[in-house]
Amino acid sequence: MDAEEGEWVWVRRPAEADAVACLVAADVGLEDEEERLLKVAFAAPAPYWTDAAPLGNGRLGAMVWGGVASETIQLNHDTLWTGAPGNYTNVDAPAVLDEVRKLVDSGDYAAASTAALGLSGLPSAVYQPLGDINLEFGYTDNEYTSYYRDIDLKNGTVIIKYTVEDVEFTREHFCSNPHQVLVSKFFANKSGSLSFTVYLDSKLHHHSSASGTNQIVMEGSCPGERIAPKESVSEDPRGIKFSAILDLRLGGDGSKVQIIDDRKLKIEGADWVVLLLAASSSFEGPFTKPSDSKKDPKSDALSTIKSIRNMSYSQLYASHLDDYQGLFNRVTLQLSKGSKNGLEEKKISSTYTSSVISTTERVKSFKNDEDPSLVELLFHYGRYLLISCSRSGTQISNLQGIWSKDVEPAWDGAPHLNINLQMNYWPCLPCNLSECQEPLFDFIASLAVNGSKTAKVNYEANGWVAHQVTDLWAKTSPDRGDPLWALWPMGGAWLCTHLWEHYRFSMDKVFLQNKAYPIMKDCALFLLDWLIEGRGAYLETNPSTSPEHYFIAPDGKTASVSYSTTMDMAIIKEVFSAIISCSKVLGDSDRELVQKIKKALSRLPPTRIARDGSMMEWAQDFQDPDIHHRHVSHLFGLFPGHTITSRQTPDLCKAAANSLYKRGDAGPGWSTTWKMALWARLHNSEHAYKLIKQLIILVDPTHEADYEGGLYSNLFTAHPPFQIDANFGFPAAIAEMLVQSTDEDLYLLPALPRDKWPAGRVRGLKARGGATVNISWKEGDLHEAWFWTKNENSIRRLHYGGHAATVKLSCGRIYRFNRHLKCLKEYPFV
Repeated sequence: MDAEEGEWVWVRRPAEADAVACLVAADVGLEDEEERLLKVAFAAPAPYWTDAAPLGNGRLGAMVWGGVASETIQLNHDTLWTGAPGNYTNVDAPAVLDEVRKLVDSGDYAAASTAALGLSGLPSAVYQPLGDINLEFGYTDNEYTSYYRDIDLKNGTVIIKYTVEDVEFTREHFCSNPHQVLVSKFFANKSGSLSFTVYLDSKLHHHSSASGTNQIVMEGSCPGERIAPKESVSEDPRGIKFSAILDLRLGGDGSKVQIIDDRKLKIEGADWVVLLLAASSSFEGPFTKPSDSKKDPKSDALSTIKSIRNMSYSQLYASHLDDYQGLFNRVTLQLSKGSKNGLEEKKISSTYTSSVISTTERVKSFKNDEDPSLVELLFHYGRYLLISCSRSGTQISNLQGIWSKDVEPAWDGAPHLNINLQMNYWPCLPCNLSECQEPLFDFIASLAVNGSKTAKVNYEANGWVAHQVTDLWAKTSPDRGDPLWALWPMGGAWLCTHLWEHYRFSMDKVFLQNKAYPIMKDCALFLLDWLIEGRGAYLETNPSTSPEHYFIAPDGKTASVSYSTTMDMAIIKEVFSAIISCSKVLGDSDRELVQKIKKALSRLPPTRIARDGSMMEWAQDFQDPDIHHRHVSHLFGLFPGHTITSRQTPDLCKAAANSLYKRGDAGPGWSTTWKMALWARLHNSEHAYKLIKQLIILVDPTHEADYEGGLYSNLFTAHPPFQIDANFGFPAAIAEMLVQSTDEDLYLLPALPRDKWPAGRVRGLKARGGATVNISWKEGDLHEAWFWTKNENSIRRLHYGGHAATVKLSCGRIYRFNRHLKCLKEYPFV
């Protein structure tokens, strides 16, 4: 151990929601509540990538395998992609569009689907891995005992412990956002016991070399074009350049370092070792070609290392903890008292044993024990991953967040705009992580720039448009391939609803006026031009698809292209309604536009109910060749939209429930969590909980094709293969089960599974209108609730169990309510 171990580590003040709870608890004489452990535990090193432990600071990602004889820390950087800015226009598209529209009007949907191939564009760029930190310890795989590894969600750290002979070894890893480095510390309980070799490697074109005895420098480049399947990495890639710097610190009287093969460092006889990894790339934004970039990634990474040269490990850790816990500690969740598994996990938190109850075993046993603390863990794991892969100034969370080991990842690792990217950001607002949305808003602004060109050239329309698949370069054109999925010009419009939702939760008028509204307005301009005169005096969208879902046309042919799908109309209604609401908040500066939108809104076709009582997915009641299809796009208006509600459209809610029954529960992880949220909106706690059970099954990575949905042993969610969207959909769906809100209404415990979680509490959830909510319940019923807001005074209607009460929340006051929605007391804000 080094002298740093005796340093103080500053502990931040309690989170706002916990501080409020402590204030009330002290006032009414409540006992202290049990602290919850939040650790993803492993009993062995990772045999597969989906057994490794993820770390991240938004920009730099790491997967810690935890090997003993040899260790791999696999690395990612959010800006490493193939390619360069592209041309997202198609000058031939207007003629093809006319042809497709005529075929749709004539009812020849199969021919229209074929003709629509002419509207396709180029494929997206591909997300690339940075490389690996490789460590060789010289043990054999059967030499160690008492192995333990965990991800501590409360601290944002990965810990590894094991014993070789009589020496206990410990490794600590965290990824610092304040200082932009991956930090790894190795130490033992016996002086001079640390000896290993470390080097950097990459699957990309690269060169690595030692720089003295305390640094390794790796430099390389991404491919300038997409890599053809199974093609070797180009020797002249001409893409984004990158650099990684590994900096070495060590202590111990007899310690020494030597250079091996010009690129490896061999450490011998150390008491402790700290590795610092900084990385950078030449990416200067989605509109700058890699060949035009003036940014030097090596210089940038070296500057990062230099900036922390005088900081100790303890200081770096304290800074990381303050930053990370400032976000993570905002929300706490307890669904029951501690379970058997949770208590036994607590037992091993300070002294590890060879009989660790791993999270893998907990997932396996969930079917029988239905351990509520595992649900809590998965809820917080989603929040942990979001904090780790989407921070201010970084790129958006892609299809795998920030973590990928392959040069050819599944679906290119590209963000998909027909559910996946949006789901990645669902938990931001209700789960009190609004800052993590900033990369999304920056990215939408880039899409609006490219999308204005696509709209003008491809569709001869104003405003901006984005389709189903995008990438680092803010691609907005249709993807290459079947119109079934490639032709879907509603991606940008769906993203715009996130801008409006941010205002509804934050009440930030400056954000709305300066950032959100200009982008939303231009999106609405495109939608107004995209709508054309249709059947029965309605406006329609033509061509139109329901994402990735075929239908059987009246002539018996399979097709995907028709007109005015239910999802198209639901998204357009959300955007148009948001623009109208914006005008009320910001004033009537765009009165003419608002009048056009109101007129168009009144002419949109209504949501229809099919003959079998389900929601119609297409404008006609086409035959569905796959009633169990994974997408539930036609239910957008129920969730995440707001045009279908139990109070205003009970018949449509019933049709939505029928659609969910018809679809069935099976599906990929993201489909499962979307259905969870939909059932929660319908206040059906039993079915929402059923889908929780369906998600929590263990996926065998060697036979993952045999599964639909589920969890890997590191709790990554499976499509399969791994997609991170369900990790984010899960906490959003849990939040919907506990709190739902509109601008005026707040529903408490609307979908609580009373028999499964009879007692519990949640602190720090956010509601529309700017309110923060703490709730506790006992014996399946609301016990107490606390509300406060930092915004202007607001009038809210509280709802619980069929009862309602109108309350006025004043800025700077905390309100405590009982189960009858009676205000028991007010407190000054902490």
